[in-house]
This record gives sequence, structure tokens and C-alpha cells, in this order.
Amino acid sequence: MQGLTIEIPGEIVATMKLPRKRIKEHLLIDIAASLYQQEILSFGKARQLCNLNKWEFQKELGIRKIERHYDEKDLEEDIKFAHSHK
Repeated sequence: MQGLTIEIPGEIVATMKLPRKRIKEHLLIDIAASLYQQEILSFGKARQLCNLNKWEFQKELGIRKIERHYDEKDLEEDIKFAHSHK
């Protein structure tokens, strides 16, 4: 499947109160968190979108006060992961 490019006009980018080198990273995290909150993306796909590991993305959700959608399947996966990394 083909990727998606979103263009933000330079005049808008220039007014963002972020260091220029952090704008893309910041926007990707915001988009990923929003799509996760709306249940458009799973936790794994949302963190993949913004290139964060599980713990970094969880921290970002906490900062934004976004509750984690966590069910029995997620718990089982976490338990399997923990057992495989003893």
C-alpha cells in the first residue's frame, strides 16, 4: 500500500512554537495519539506511526491523559512477552 503525505504550508510551520527539527516528530506523536484515542488505530500501529517503543508511547498517552484501551488479549500478550524475556 502506498504511503500518505500531508503538506503543511510554510507560513503555518513558521508559526509553530517548536524547534524546527522537532516539528515532524511532535506532529506524528499528536496524530498517532489522536487516532489511538478515537480507536482508529491500535496501540501497536499508533506507536509504529510515531516511531516510539511501547513505553515511550504509553508515556505520551499519559501526558495527554488518554486512557489505554487494554483488554484480556493485551494482557495475555504482555504476559507472553514478559515470560519470553526472563
